[in-house]
Amino acid sequence: MTTHTYRTIPESLAVLKNEQLAQSLYDEGGVIMEGTLLTLHGEAHRTRRRLEMRVFKRSFFRYYETEVFPRALAELLGPTVSSGACDLVDFGYRITMNLTADFAGIDRPTRSTGETAELLELVKTFSEGATLVHSTRDKDEVREEVRAALRRFESSFLRHSIKRRVALIEQHGRGELAEEDLPRDVLTVLLRNEDRLELPPELLCREIAFFLQAGSHSTANSMVHAMHNVFEWMRQHPEDRERLLKDRLFVQRCVHESFRLHPASPVAWRKPVCPMHLENGTALGLDDRVELDLYSANRSPDVFGADAEVFNPHRTVAPGHEPFGLTFGTGVHTCLGRDLDGGFVPRGAVDPETHQYGIVAQLVRALLEAGATPDPARPPERASHTARPNWGSYPVVFR
Repeated sequence: MTTHTYRTIPESLAVLKNEQLAQSLYDEGGVIMEGTLLTLHGEAHRTRRRLEMRVFKRSFFRYYETEVFPRALAELLGPTVSSGACDLVDFGYRITMNLTADFAGIDRPTRSTGETAELLELVKTFSEGATLVHSTRDKDEVREEVRAALRRFESSFLRHSIKRRVALIEQHGRGELAEEDLPRDVLTVLLRNEDRLELPPELLCREIAFFLQAGSHSTANSMVHAMHNVFEWMRQHPEDRERLLKDRLFVQRCVHESFRLHPASPVAWRKPVCPMHLENGTALGLDDRVELDLYSANRSPDVFGADAEVFNPHRTVAPGHEPFGLTFGTGVHTCLGRDLDGGFVPRGAVDPETHQYGIVAQLVRALLEAGATPDPARPPERASHTARPNWGSYPVVFR
């Protein structure tokens, strides 16, 4: 096998948009990722993506940011601030897990502390399984943990959620329930289209578990990275402290800049579905792999300027490029949650009152307004269970 590595924006874009190249980064995490949307290719991928896109519409993102997110934030942030301190990693997982469960279609009947803790534990295990290629632990041990977690998830959460939705779908079919009264989530869409999909129970379980971990894992880590970058920026540029508290568009610029520097996955892997040539003329055999160094591509000086290696929310990006680089991918595997996490990139003049900022920017703003600052007695620590440069803990206090 030959690995072909690319580190620039143009080369990476060409690979990501090439439909003869299939996703391969998550092959090792097949215990949870096999057959899920992210690993599908070709017509099977297009069919399921079109269905699931019914949930991820612009109106959906607006609904979640203005209605669902504020309720979830208030439920968790108030007690957290009252306690005087928290770990941002744990806080990020808890708030994003609640949001992700809503759009994935997982009910939490009691919303008790124990129920939340159980689901959070399961989601973290799913995340370890999905990112197995970068795990520093014994991989067979992680796989066994994921299999056990999937069984617990099915019995404790998924089974009830399916039963309730099937009943509602049957009510709708009899004309007893309006379309707008059905749940707006991925599970409902999949159950309503079972005849168009090949989704045996174990695959349906993995698909919903994938949405849970993808939404909470990447969003929580992105939020912690953004908070760290903002803390450091305020320390070095105290003149921007007041702006961060009052200018929501500036907060979003900070978040997009942090997304650029810290892509959820620092690399992307692709494999050819048939012998082929890349646009640059490179010949690929079926056993070859194309590896994209997104971490480096997102630091391209020709796109992001001479200081592309550092955090600078005031930077000007070359025309035709997104401020967050290739963090959310492009082409057929563009992240479905991009606009939910990052909002919409301002194009010209926007109304700050109606603009969609994304839930990461909203989280950063809420934490800053609550007085969050790094805990001087407990420095943050990097995660030890993965080679990805994520934070394992990030203690803060509220002043």
